[in-house]
Amino acid sequence: MKYLIIVVTVVLLICNSCDSSRKATAEIEQPTAPIPPSLVRHGQGPELMTLAPGGLPGVTWDTVREVELPGVLETTGQITFDDRRVASIISRVTGRIEQVYVSQWDYVRRGQPIITLYSPDFMTAEAEYLQAKATLNSMPGGGSEKEFARSMVDAARRKLDLLGIAADQIATIQSPVPSFTMRAPISGNVVQNQALRGSAVNPGDVLYSVGTLDQVWITGDIYEDDLARVKVGQTLEAVVTAYPDRIFHGTIARISPNVDPNTHTLQIRCAVRNPGSLLKPQMLARVRIVTSPGAALLVPQQAVVFDGDAYYAFVEVAPNAFERRKLELASWNEHGYARILTGLKPGERVVVKQAIQANAVWHEAHGESF
Repeated sequence: MKYLIIVVTVVLLICNSCDSSRKATAEIEQPTAPIPPSLVRHGQGPELMTLAPGGLPGVTWDTVREVELPGVLETTGQITFDDRRVASIISRVTGRIEQVYVSQWDYVRRGQPIITLYSPDFMTAEAEYLQAKATLNSMPGGGSEKEFARSMVDAARRKLDLLGIAADQIATIQSPVPSFTMRAPISGNVVQNQALRGSAVNPGDVLYSVGTLDQVWITGDIYEDDLARVKVGQTLEAVVTAYPDRIFHGTIARISPNVDPNTHTLQIRCAVRNPGSLLKPQMLARVRIVTSPGAALLVPQQAVVFDGDAYYAFVEVAPNAFERRKLELASWNEHGYARILTGLKPGERVVVKQAIQANAVWHEAHGESF
């Protein structure tokens, strides 16, 4: 009996020991609940996201760098007519179009007939001119009456000139007629045609617009932080996709006085020589402007997160504490890097690898889905 009691006691001790061992093992193996991210704001300062150590595994960092820009500024632009080389041909009388000699996109030479108008205004003005000439020629000698008659001829000739009749056409008038042939004021292409045979016209109606292409505008955008690097008269080179091996040369002719508040850009107008009229309005062009060197802030592209309608980066402000900053980017040709206009300062550390995960954690801390 004594031995039986000893055996039972040993068995109970062994069972209790196993039970304690299993409980200890279970306690050791139970995972620790992760510490969720938290948001902190001190006074009027920025909102910070704090994480427990190791809360963003695999994260890497990089420093915002300020680098020297090259002495060439690149942008894109669109080709348009030089508005100083475009002429609008308007009707100066009330009448009707009798004949049309040119059409849209035709090339016309200066002085070439383009349209014939019928209007009694022409006949009245020509009759007044012929009558004034006849009166002057019938007067013998000189005197005040002769001078008055001469002034009437000059006034009648001025009236014909205001109606658009050229001096050589006035010299050939023999009798008043209601029809008048208008001529092209400059050589160029017809870029707008509103003239239809048989249609009525009124003073001020635009019939044609004629433009030359021997020199064109290229209108492009530059960022405001590049404004100090450009000035009127700087040389440039332009390339279009239609002629990738051809370089067109020009200069900056105008710089806009206004800055677009949404994009922080302003426009430049470049006068570009166009031999052979190869450049056409509405073509897109790549422009390289020779400038003085400048400076730019660069970060790896992986550090930039696009969320909603803006770009962001996560800046380390303290150990395991980050600030989500909104960025404005500029064009940059170096592969793998983004050029920063606003939002960062030289020397600041930003999250590079795991930046997208950091953005997801930030939304999670706000109770938002991402």
